[in-house]
Amino acid sequence: MDKQIHNKKLDQLVSNGIPLDDHAKKIADFFKATGEPTRVRIILALAQTSLSVNEIAEILDMSQSGISHQLKTLRDARIVSGDRLGKEVHYHLIDNHIVNIFEQVIKHSDE
Repeated sequence: MDKQIHNKKLDQLVSNGIPLDDHAKKIADFFKATGEPTRVRIILALAQTSLSVNEIAEILDMSQSGISHQLKTLRDARIVSGDRLGKEVHYHLIDNHIVNIFEQVIKHSDE
């Protein structure tokens, strides 16, 4: 890279700041919430359909209390939400952006 271009970009970086503190915190919090393999597996399951705690526990061969704990983390991070259906709560992804992020991570790791 040309030294003059580099210096111009450096000046822009210093004057604009990168990243904003609130953006950096949101990014870090997102990766903390998704940085555990069980939560990743829950997210991938919920990308297919809404599921109850019991159904997720059965699919992942885990205890219901373990799944509930992981779902709380995902709810707090606003990644999943639940709707009451009779006596059960069925969880679903709030949006599918996270699936796109996971697909990009897989592509990156396969390179």
